Amino acid sequence: MTPARLLVPLLATLGLAACAGAPERSAVALATPAAPATPARTVAGPFLTATGECDGPVPAGAKAIEPGIGECELVRLKGKPPTDVLVGESGRGGREVQVLYSEPGGRELYLFVDNRLDRLVR
Repeated sequence: MTPARLLVPLLATLGLAACAGAPERSAVALATPAAPATPARTVAGPFLTATGECDGPVPAGAKAIEPGIGECELVRLKGKPPTDVLVGESGRGGREVQVLYSEPGGRELYLFVDNRLDRLVR
């Protein structure tokens, strides 16, 4: 065999060996694409804690319980702490809070999304 004929299979073998050298690295690189950039969510406080207390000073802007008021504004307007508070996270990474008031005439459940009253269930 001529030296050129020996060189071709040798180079091909070396090339394949180099590709198979670190398969886990190339598999990880393909399996973890770069995450898309998402804008930072800014939600103004103060917020209710799970114990029903506000974590900061309450603004005095709201005059009535209506959609769009903040969690702590509700407590200020009601004039007493809530019966129960459930703090969680929405599927889109936002803040969801359920505030329950047990009143003599029934129960009121206030649902907040990102510190804004979304709806009331009586």
